[in-house]
Amino acid sequence: MKKKDLLTLFEYSAEEIGGILGLAAKLKDGRGVSEKRVLEGKTGVLIFEKPSLRTRVSFETAIHELGGHVINLPQESVGMGKRESVEDVARNLDRIVHLIVARTFAHDTLTRLSSSCSIPVINALTDLAHPCQALAFGQTLAEVRPGEKLNIVFVGDGNNVCSSIMVICAKLGHRFTQVGPKGYEPRTDLAHKCKEICAASGGGITLTANLDDAVKTADVIYTDVWASMGQEAEAEKRKKDFGAYQVNAALMAKAPADAIVSHCLPAHRGEEIASEVLDSKACVAYIEAENRLHAQKAVIVHLFS
Repeated sequence: MKKKDLLTLFEYSAEEIGGILGLAAKLKDGRGVSEKRVLEGKTGVLIFEKPSLRTRVSFETAIHELGGHVINLPQESVGMGKRESVEDVARNLDRIVHLIVARTFAHDTLTRLSSSCSIPVINALTDLAHPCQALAFGQTLAEVRPGEKLNIVFVGDGNNVCSSIMVICAKLGHRFTQVGPKGYEPRTDLAHKCKEICAASGGGITLTANLDDAVKTADVIYTDVWASMGQEAEAEKRKKDFGAYQVNAALMAKAPADAIVSHCLPAHRGEEIASEVLDSKACVAYIEAENRLHAQKAVIVHLFS
C-alpha cells in the first residue's frame, strides 16, 4: 500500500480536501470529547529549519490530542544536509518514529525526506507551499461563508502562502485573484496548473496589478508579509515596491461592505496590513490561526486512515 503524505494540495482531489475540511469541523466541534486517537502509541517528529509559533504549537497539540508523543528536532540539533544527509535523516527516522512534520527552506528538502522513508511526511511550510495554512483557510471559509463560491483576492507577494491559497481555491471552485506589483506574481507553472484545475471546478485565476479593480468585487481579502523568511535582504526594496498595496481602511472602503479579511500571521502591522483592519470585526485571521489545529488533526487522521 502506497504511503500518504501532504506535500502540496496539488496531490489531493477536491473530494479529499472536502473530506478533510469536513472532518476538521467535526474535530473542532467535538474537541476533547470525540477525538480520533489515531496516534495512540505513536511518535511524531517535528523538524523546523525556520522559526514558528502557530505551526509548532498547533502540531504539538494536534499530535498530543490524537494520542501521540512529540519530539522536537530543531535544525541546529539535526544539521540536516550538513551533519547528515537529508536521506540519512529520513532513513533513520523511518525505523524509529511514525510521522515527520517538516518546515524547511527548500521544498526539495521535503521531497527528499518523503522519498527516503515509508512513513507519512507533512509539509509545515517550504519555499513552494504551505498546504496546512490553505486548509485552515478553507475551514474558516466553510465556517463564515458556508456553501458559497467566493471571490478571493490575495493582496501581496505571490509566495508560498499565496500559491497554496490559489491551489485550494482552484480545487474548490472559488475565483482567485492575486494583486501586486509586476514581477511578484505566483510561479507561472503553478498558476497554469491552477487554471487547468479551474476548467473542471468552475473556479478562476487572475493575476493583476490593479488593486482597486481587484477588491471592488472581493468577498475575501487575504494578505501576507511582503518579505518572507529567507528574503530579509530584500525587505527594504519590497517595502517600496509594495507600498501602495497595504490592506487598510481606505482599501476596505472600496470592497463590498460584507467583505472579510484574513492573514496567515505573523503580521507586520503598518506594512502589509493596518492594525485598524487586523483588529476589526471583518478580520478572521485569528479564527484561521485556531483552525490550523483542527485542519492539521484532520490531515493526520487522513494520513493514518
